Amino acid sequence: MPHLFSPLRIKSLELRNRIVTSPMCQYSGTDGFANDWHLVHLGSFAVGGSALVFTEATAVSPEGRISPGDLGIWQDEHIEFLKRITSFVKVQGAVPGIQLAHAGRKASTQQPWLGGKPIQQADGGWQTLAPSAIAFKDGDPVPAELSTDEIATIVNQFQQAAKRASAAGFEVIELHGAHGYLINEFLSPISNHRTDQYGGAFENRIRFLLEIIESVKQVWPEHLPIFLRISATDWAEGGWNENDSVALATILKTEGIDLIDCSSGGNAAKVQIPVRPLYQLPFAEKIKKESGILTGTVGMITTAEEAEGIISKGQADLVFMARELLRDPHFPLRAAHELKADITWPKQYERAKKKAD
Repeated sequence: MPHLFSPLRIKSLELRNRIVTSPMCQYSGTDGFANDWHLVHLGSFAVGGSALVFTEATAVSPEGRISPGDLGIWQDEHIEFLKRITSFVKVQGAVPGIQLAHAGRKASTQQPWLGGKPIQQADGGWQTLAPSAIAFKDGDPVPAELSTDEIATIVNQFQQAAKRASAAGFEVIELHGAHGYLINEFLSPISNHRTDQYGGAFENRIRFLLEIIESVKQVWPEHLPIFLRISATDWAEGGWNENDSVALATILKTEGIDLIDCSSGGNAAKVQIPVRPLYQLPFAEKIKKESGILTGTVGMITTAEEAEGIISKGQADLVFMARELLRDPHFPLRAAHELKADITWPKQYERAKKKAD
């Protein structure tokens, strides 16, 4: 059996293979509510053979949305439709995961197909929030610096979101600490200029994240995993870097995080990122090797051969895929054929399993 199709046990869960549907924003909800688009979108990946299917970044508060179309889980009413999605994903043999997020200073923007620009409050936008009153880039609205009481409120919002995620049937939580969103903003000295207990030294800049993890653990089932997505580097001088990521992962291994999902960038404008196939893999490999924690890699992975190589060489434990799965939601079924792995197909699709040469 190819390594890509070997199972992986994390706590009480056994993933059927190493392919994960990465969180991908759809910007297609209304007031945080999921709908038929999300059911079909996420359901197709479960049918297509992914082992773990994540929702897009799901906001823990209305202010935490990237755009007005983002999914949310800040009220109990959001649970019902999400439950329909998790039920379908489980029936297909996949594990449903949810990424909990707060967009921080990068909130209140248009959907990409409308231009993706910041929405002014006069036009229906909202006040953005951040560790420090520093805009992401020139021309963006300046975020409001969070008070310590407001930080505590957001920590509680993550906790309540985790409780709702459990009620909705999700079996993995991923905290979104990457791409310049709120947790990432606290971690990075580029965006965190605070002088209190949440700023300055590394130990202070990780405090917000540690408080979120502790609050989530209080309500999340102990037998189910918690992942963290990080930007392993800001790709900017003086910013967060891969050595900081190793130091963080080493701490988090004893604090209840089961896997680090290694992405990069998004917190510093006008940086040069060397985007190419497998360009983020070295981060996952380094963090896994030096901290001992499980890692996932993501970014520009498009072939069965690339994915198999990552797992067979022990460079990461999971392969998170995004755009290639949008192009082909059944990529895992196709990869199994290419790698000559005999896996279970949906019975409705078995007639296509033996592909003619």
